[in-house]
Amino acid sequence: MNLKNLSLFGGAVFMMASCHKKPEQSTVTGWNYNDKNMGGYQVSLEKEQRTGPGLVFVQGGTFTMGATEEDVMADWNNVPRRVTVNSFYIDRTEVANVHYREYLYWINNVFDGDEYKAVRDQALPDTLVWRSELAYNEPMVEYYFRHPSYNYYPVVGVTWRQAHDFCLWRSDRVNEKALVDRGYINKNSLKNIQGLGQENFNTKAYLLGEYQATPGQAAKSKKNPLKNSNGTPRTQVTFEDGILLPAYRLPTEAEWEYAALGYINQNPMPSKKDNKRGEELITNKQVYSWSNNVNGLRDTKHGSWQGTFLANFKRGSGDNMGVAGGLNDNAVYTAPVTSFFPNGFGLYNMSGNVSEWVADVYRPMSGQDVSDVSPFRGNHFETIDMGKDNKPDRDSLGRIKMRYVTDEESKSRRNYQKGDVINYLDGDSLIAGVTYNRDSARSYGYGFTTLISDKSRVIKGGSWNDRPYWLSPGTRRFLEEDEASAMVGFRCAMDRVGSPAGNGRQTGINYQERRQNTRKQ
Repeated sequence: MNLKNLSLFGGAVFMMASCHKKPEQSTVTGWNYNDKNMGGYQVSLEKEQRTGPGLVFVQGGTFTMGATEEDVMADWNNVPRRVTVNSFYIDRTEVANVHYREYLYWINNVFDGDEYKAVRDQALPDTLVWRSELAYNEPMVEYYFRHPSYNYYPVVGVTWRQAHDFCLWRSDRVNEKALVDRGYINKNSLKNIQGLGQENFNTKAYLLGEYQATPGQAAKSKKNPLKNSNGTPRTQVTFEDGILLPAYRLPTEAEWEYAALGYINQNPMPSKKDNKRGEELITNKQVYSWSNNVNGLRDTKHGSWQGTFLANFKRGSGDNMGVAGGLNDNAVYTAPVTSFFPNGFGLYNMSGNVSEWVADVYRPMSGQDVSDVSPFRGNHFETIDMGKDNKPDRDSLGRIKMRYVTDEESKSRRNYQKGDVINYLDGDSLIAGVTYNRDSARSYGYGFTTLISDKSRVIKGGSWNDRPYWLSPGTRRFLEEDEASAMVGFRCAMDRVGSPAGNGRQTGINYQERRQNTRKQ
């Protein structure tokens, strides 16, 4: 055998060896993972969560939540407080008309029967929010939501409940497509949606085995990386496989405010070259989401942004867009969702354009009450509603039936004792059988009544019809969850699982091992 042939032979042996890697072993039992000869316990090769459609990764951290400017409204509802949020994902832009029409198209096709008329009607945005007693806004009523000129303008007239339902729908469509793309569900299922009704794909129903999908070609192939314990291809995907994403949802108030501030520009991530971390700068509290420094300017070196509008808002009474030939924000009402310059995280219109729904139930003193890690008020804990045969069941929309956790089920726990904790430590009192909030209660001569309720949800960010004060991320207002406005839209968020530092990074501080035990045993 000559030298050339010997080299080729050696290369072939190396390639064969590399194709048969030693199975990963358990560090607690020594048994192999993904080995049918050792029980067949499957461990996913998916190591990090991928970014879902439309989302931007926001690395979490600590920040001072609350007021930046003087409290000119004298609300005292955003007292500054230091909190920490975990890493998460949030939409790059506000949800636009074309996106919401996509949602309606799906609903009208899947739930096209007469028995689902209420479902179709409940999803429609309220276009009458544009009407005003003393303004001519009928063109907006008629055309804003449906005309293609407004495709990428933010959807408005959507209640908190409708925004919440949109997030549920989006979660299922993204996960269904992920299974189709990888061949675990037959691709024809995306075509045949007419009249499906209850039989549409739902992520939780699929994972619980209550939705039976038609397997795709990859699922039945011998090359399918998912295996049963005996080594045969597995057609059913589990959440442990790392293919399905967590659910889309509305961001919490703390997440939204943190993302709007975009601190990552002031405290850049360490470069891979010198392997150093940032300086934890939080003292440069900025006023608006677009600012890149304490002066509120984007480019101080050349002054190129000096005097330029960086958001869509109302400059003063009667001035929503400037003068002909010198328009300032180029929008009398809303503007396209990618207008103006994105903030430090790459997010558009976190100040101005439309105010946005967040998940939290509104209370004036939430900032003082809620936890300092992942703060949120609005928990009403749920669990799967097991049917008569002690199995999960689906409702008329194809979703797994859920029920609220009872106080009886919670009373023996240490971390919570009630299922509904929306009002926990918020100062509520019970007078004459009516719950009211001390900080928001008013007396009108007929006893106590309250201006807020458990249906009051926080809105953030300021809108096209707001003065600059409301554009600061720390300001907060509220609207009832079943009401809508021409000045309120929304964007979605998603949990980040795994490393909070981002893909390709490790959790915790990792040092290269240098210590060696040289002592002889």
